[in-house]
Amino acid sequence: MIRCAQPGCGGTVEDGYCDACGLAPQPEPDPAPPSAPATRPSIPLDMSGTARTGTSRSSSRSSRGQLGMGLVEVPAVPYRDPAGVVLADAQVPEDRRFCGNPDCGRPVGRRRGDQPGRPEGFCPHCGWRFSFTPKLAEGDLVGGQYEVKGCLAHGGLGWIYLAADRHLEGRWVVLKGLLDTGDVEALAAAEAERHFLTAMDHPNIVKIFNFVTHPDPGTGTMVGYIVMEYIGGVSLQEMLRARLRESDNRQALPVTQVIAYGLEILKAFGYLHDQGLLYCDLKPGNVIQVEEQLKLIDLGAVRRIDDADSAVYGTVGYQAPEIASDGPSVCSDLYTVGRTLAVLSFPFSPVSGGSAAPLPAIDQRYESYRRFLERATDSEPTRRFQGAAEMSDQLVGVLREVRAAEVGVPHAAQSGLFGPERRAVGTELAPAATGQVFGPLDRLAAASALPVPLVDPLDPAAGLLAGLTSGNPAELVTLLESAPSTPETTLALIRVLSELGRPIPDQLLADATGQLPGDWRIWWYRGVGQLASGDPEQAVRIFDGLYSWLPGEAAPRLALAFALEAGGAGQEAARHYAAIWQTDRSYVSAGFGLARLRLAEGDRAGATASLDEVPATSIHRTAAQAAAVAAAVRGYDPAAGELVAAGERLRSLKLDARDRDGLLSEVLRSALGRVTTGQVTSSGQATLLGTPLHEQGVRAELERVYRALARSARSAEERYDFVDLANSVRPRTLW
Repeated sequence: MIRCAQPGCGGTVEDGYCDACGLAPQPEPDPAPPSAPATRPSIPLDMSGTARTGTSRSSSRSSRGQLGMGLVEVPAVPYRDPAGVVLADAQVPEDRRFCGNPDCGRPVGRRRGDQPGRPEGFCPHCGWRFSFTPKLAEGDLVGGQYEVKGCLAHGGLGWIYLAADRHLEGRWVVLKGLLDTGDVEALAAAEAERHFLTAMDHPNIVKIFNFVTHPDPGTGTMVGYIVMEYIGGVSLQEMLRARLRESDNRQALPVTQVIAYGLEILKAFGYLHDQGLLYCDLKPGNVIQVEEQLKLIDLGAVRRIDDADSAVYGTVGYQAPEIASDGPSVCSDLYTVGRTLAVLSFPFSPVSGGSAAPLPAIDQRYESYRRFLERATDSEPTRRFQGAAEMSDQLVGVLREVRAAEVGVPHAAQSGLFGPERRAVGTELAPAATGQVFGPLDRLAAASALPVPLVDPLDPAAGLLAGLTSGNPAELVTLLESAPSTPETTLALIRVLSELGRPIPDQLLADATGQLPGDWRIWWYRGVGQLASGDPEQAVRIFDGLYSWLPGEAAPRLALAFALEAGGAGQEAARHYAAIWQTDRSYVSAGFGLARLRLAEGDRAGATASLDEVPATSIHRTAAQAAAVAAAVRGYDPAAGELVAAGERLRSLKLDARDRDGLLSEVLRSALGRVTTGQVTSSGQATLLGTPLHEQGVRAELERVYRALARSARSAEERYDFVDLANSVRPRTLW
């Protein structure tokens, strides 16, 4: 138990805030948090319409052993023997005793001098009866079926008892009663549970077996009890507290582990929402892991989506800000998921000054996760995730990225919103005379290489559009202008015009907005148009907003990297290229973009490493290896070993004769410069593609290569140039 350190309080800190004063505790000074990233630009439109979520990658059901989706290993939690968790002394601490009258809520049952507070009595402020003693004792038989073994815990809505079901060979069950039988709202909540919770059946939600009554030992009044399965695991709140105590630098739970929990929670929430129900009070203490399975417990706050009258239960720091005015909703439910994941992932109190604390500064390693949490907990409900499946899809993408960064192994997956990258940008070598390996990014080529958002298969023109993701742009414009007007043909026409760098007619944008209000794809194509031929800064603003809207997708981040590079923000672009490339090697443009920007910073080793990561199965592998050869010699004086390595790399490439000879001439020319300056001595045994690394040998081979290039020259002028070069490097003789 953690006592509140606020002066004059002395309450108990639970779930990050004091249950008496509502303030955050005063922790010991922590190490300085990482610097907060710069405030991201907001997208210049409220994309609050229904989001297209594609095919959900999550299931509405979970099975034992699936925690982490095979992407991350979550430590199993042993099953707790019920006999070992029964409370020896079942009491409600005095600092948690408050009047149950909703119009009062003042402290009751408190100590006076040396006299302990009474657990039962009447509120001295309003006369409301209170009782904080357990109503059941060991050996009591409830409902003629459940034999009480003792108390397990107590919470905001009631005592929890362990019992054995005599009708089912002593199966362990949990009985949940009321903390204060005079609390009308608590009674109403229990009554609401009785009607629909017994019908719920989901592996991530505690099973409700029955609802029984038993007389209160003091008044004889019949008290209701919910009978539910005994879980026997450990709550996420307990895990978090143990982790914070044990770690030297107050680390919270590992992010990948928390994301795995989030995916299971979202499965349960998806099921509840499909049943027309809201959970309302998610927090770490209401989720238990047992072995390799997660369970939502404490269903006291569950209510129907259309219930506008029942009391709303929630926890400060987790509850959405609009609850007081608008009541709970699917969006407010998902808000609690975001807040819970944040509290589990990063060491911060969810409450500050009696209200929800802002998210802490989060390291750039978790940028996509940060953006995910920011969207999930946005103060405006329409800017949050609109459904559990949509939220889960994005969280899976974030998990793949975080996991890839942790283990250094790509974790690619097919997107449910975008097609694949259509072509790789920036793979061509710059002319050798420039001394550069790559030329600047071609904005128009980058725009036309971006993945295309998927077409709604229910659109009447879906069949027509299926084969139009590529082709002659001018012909596509003509075809789409004559096609029947549907939401998807309108978007397709906007796409083609954007990729061509043509202005999009205002009427066309108005049509798209009217047909698809709030659809993020309209902003996607506006960003594509700005990237192709407009303002790179505007493109950055749009794609940054889309990245925050879809933090688990690679396509918006790739578009943002293109726009940043086009606008001169190379370091920022390189960071995004690196994250994409580390996660998914099918985005070859990201690998080449990373190499291009690393070369611009003088990091040849890093650039070569990026090029070497292009998979051997990729059609761009040869281009990557050719670029690595060029990177070894252009604008750089390589050592003998680097020259030999470049030659061996070149030997393995399947290039046409002209391209091969062109690269070979660059390697030999660089080698000639090394041997003529004495940096490679003639007595050395090193060879370059079979040519001894001494002046005579290198000159002879370079002359041969230049004459071969002259024979394949495309013009007379070019041929003469190569002949002149051959003559200039031919071996020198004494006669």
